[in-house]
Amino acid sequence: MNFARRHFFLIAAVGLVVLMALAVAVRTLSVGGDDKGGGGPGGRGGPGGRAQTVEAVSVAQRDFVNQIQALGVARGRRSVDITSSTTELITRVLFVDGQSVRAGAPLVELQAREEDAGILTARANLAQAQRDFDRWTDLAERGVAPRVQAEQAESGVATAQAALEAAQARRGDRVIRAPFAGVIGLSTVTPGTLVNPGAVIATLDDIGVVRVDFPVPERYLSLVRRGTPIIATADALPGESFQGAIAMVDTRVDQTTRAVTARAEFPNPGGRLRPGMSIRVRIQEGMRQAMAVPEAAVLFEADQAFVYRIAGAGDEAQAQRVLVETGSVEGGFIEITGGLAVGDRIVAGGLNRLQPGAPIQVQGEGAPSGRRQGRQGQRP
Repeated sequence: MNFARRHFFLIAAVGLVVLMALAVAVRTLSVGGDDKGGGGPGGRGGPGGRAQTVEAVSVAQRDFVNQIQALGVARGRRSVDITSSTTELITRVLFVDGQSVRAGAPLVELQAREEDAGILTARANLAQAQRDFDRWTDLAERGVAPRVQAEQAESGVATAQAALEAAQARRGDRVIRAPFAGVIGLSTVTPGTLVNPGAVIATLDDIGVVRVDFPVPERYLSLVRRGTPIIATADALPGESFQGAIAMVDTRVDQTTRAVTARAEFPNPGGRLRPGMSIRVRIQEGMRQAMAVPEAAVLFEADQAFVYRIAGAGDEAQAQRVLVETGSVEGGFIEITGGLAVGDRIVAGGLNRLQPGAPIQVQGEGAPSGRRQGRQGQRP
């Protein structure tokens, strides 16, 4: 009796274990089927890749200013390095750095002891020649001496006078003067400095008017003539512009660069422009119309420029990469000279991570139908 009872309990336990194993297996198979089915809205079998939202603009005609732009270097109307023609000591410096001087103003005086002595000698000789002339003239008038002696004495006076003027000129050469009115630059000379021929004592610049020489391509020669208005800006003076005019156009075109040199002059009463400054000049000549797009819509890669043109509409809208040729940049717009047509729609915003052929959603035109169906499928 006990044996039969134990046998019953053993069979019941084995049956219970088998039922539990079957329940676990059925549950596992059920979960695996849900994972592979892909019918839910979040599974791989759901809608395609998500469309990127972008802003669109249409290519349109826009007014551009016809202008020539070039880079030049500012120079004073007249500029010179003050130098000495001899080796000598400086005895006096008659200017201060940055001083405005008039034409002919003395700047530096060199040692001139020999020249001073030469002037004294020449004056003494002139005085002696004058006395000899007076005496011989008196004698000739009284008939005591021949007239030829008086004439020779007169020639002696003229010779002595010329010698005095030559001595004074040599003495004047020991004073270095400003050749024209201008502003003295920085100098390091002091009394006692020994200067040699060619050594720069100071610089002198006439900056009341500043000149800028710049190249002009030969195809623009018809736009550049004497008196043409011109605008200049300097990197060192942001936000400022200077009005001037073409003063001269060179007579020859460079055979290598196919450009001609033009010279512009700009009044500079405040001395804001200084010789040596880098100057950007532009000449404006009327208006023209051309295709244009916002600067932000044009991307650059190496030496190529491209935009993303919108191909298709609604659910089928895609970003199509198109190479373009660009021209002038003005007022936040870039001139398009090739690659697009008026009316083409391009991506102007949302370009980050945008790839060629990617699906896009144009802002303000609603979501694509595929995305709307995906949202409806998620409703209970």
